[in-house]
Parts: sequence; C-alpha cells; structure tokens
Amino acid sequence: SEFYSHHSVTHNSEFITNSRGLKLFTQWWIPLPPAKIIGVVCVVHGFTGESNWFVQLTAVHIAKHGFIVCAVDHQGHGFSDGLVAHIPDLNLVVDDCISFFDSFRDLHAPPSLPSFLYAESLGGAIALLITLRQGDTAPRRPFDGVVLNGAMCGISNKFKPAWPLEYLLDIAAFFIPTWPVVPTRGSLPMVAFKVMR
Repeated sequence: SEFYSHHSVTHNSEFITNSRGLKLFTQWWIPLPPAKIIGVVCVVHGFTGESNWFVQLTAVHIAKHGFIVCAVDHQGHGFSDGLVAHIPDLNLVVDDCISFFDSFRDLHAPPSLPSFLYAESLGGAIALLITLRQGDTAPRRPFDGVVLNGAMCGISNKFKPAWPLEYLLDIAAFFIPTWPVVPTRGSLPMVAFKVMR
C-alpha cells in the first residue's frame, strides 16, 4: 500500500496454525532496495496488544532502518483465534513465538544476519522466557540480543490485592479461569498514575 511504500518497506501477512489448532495472525515488514538488510527483529506484543497499530508503527520504523521485522498475534489477541485476551498458559505463547520466529528466520533471513527480540509490556516476560529456553524447546537459532520496552516481568505490591483476596482469586481462577476481573488495591486512577514533584 501507499503507507508502506512511503516508508520504503514491503508488508505481508498470513495466518499460521499452531500445535493446538488455533489460527495465529502473523505479519512482516522488509526494507525495499536499495536499503541494505542488516538484521532481523522479532516483535513480541503485550497483553491485550496486537501486531497492528502501535506495534506496526514501531515495526515500520525499525524496518525502514534496514531490519527485516516480523510479529505474531498471541492466541486471543488481534486477529488470532482464541478467547479474547485469555492466555491459559504463558508457555504455550512462548512455544508459538519460538515456532513462528524459527520458521520466519529460516525462510527470510540467512543465518549470517544477527537477530533480535523486541518486546513490549507482557511481551518482555515472553521474550525473556524465549531466551531462557533450553534443549528441544529452545529456538533453533539463538537471538543476538533482546530489547525490552516497558517489560512487565512482575506485579508491583502496590497493585496486588490484599493477601486473603489474592489467594481467593487463585481458587476462583481454578474454577472460572476466564472470569475478567483484575482487583487492585485502591482506585485504579490512584495506583496507575504518579505525580512527580
């Protein structure tokens, strides 16, 4: 489209089917000649995110500077199959990312090109889990680096509910895992914003 050619990149997308039979939306951006391709960046979006919108703008920016960029929508996110914003097991998302990134790099990037993970929010935790994988479940080609943007690798105590409620929620999650409730301590505006003085 005109948007991509204006930024000197090409864009493609396709659905792949993961090991659990879910269709996952994938897309990629490749610099147009005469740009010299200098590496590959595999993008991991955050919770309730997707590979369109802000992530796509980031991907286009990275691609026009010489990198092949690819991304996959996690199950239940973006255009991928699955219950909206429900991730029953983060390891399954890690498996999906490794599978797609390995296949993509095999098809589009010679082994001589360095490759990197770029991750935002919960994608940061996923990217770290990808790099920590060992043995048969590890990426076929290790990544040369990881860029974390606002990585969500834990939950601050100020956002956690009072301890008895936290344990009750674990029990509730066992029986009703898709219940869309996120309790916080205090009102959301009070814990979500910090005024610098």
